[in-house]
Amino acid sequence: MELAQLAGLLRQRNTIDEQTAGIIDRPMTSGHLGEWIAARVFAIDLEPSAVAPAVDGRFTSGSLRGRTVNVKWYLKREGVLDVTESPALDYYLVFTGPVSAAASSRGGTRPWCITSVYLFDAPQLLAELRARGIKTPGASSVRAARWAASEIYPQANNTTLTLGPEQSNLLRLFAPA
Repeated sequence: MELAQLAGLLRQRNTIDEQTAGIIDRPMTSGHLGEWIAARVFAIDLEPSAVAPAVDGRFTSGSLRGRTVNVKWYLKREGVLDVTESPALDYYLVFTGPVSAAASSRGGTRPWCITSVYLFDAPQLLAELRARGIKTPGASSVRAARWAASEIYPQANNTTLTLGPEQSNLLRLFAPA
């Protein structure tokens, strides 16, 4: 009975994923969807190819106009960020769901929501990680203090990118139910 129920749920999910792909014009993944949302909320011109190395796009307005960005969406914030060593990258723009300890996922969920947004200066973060002896590229442990200092939503701790009321309203659309 559980297998039949699961098969039915997956059919529903596949229908939703197909509808989402029709909107974003890419397969439904957190990476593609995060990039699509970021492009609309933060005025980012995405790279034509989803496999462009290190850079997902460029900011098209404001103080970061012309600067490169790599967008991430982690359904939980577990303190890890997948970093690159590319000198072409200026910033990471990271959407996260709720804060969670990196522990067993048994019995848990990863809700599709955005509770916080962070902007990391890529060269600065890379230098910090190297100074701590963290191997890069790849998934790297970022200290909680760096996450806090990089937050741009809902708290504006990093003033490199200040959100307007419309941007905050758009991000609130993705708050947990």
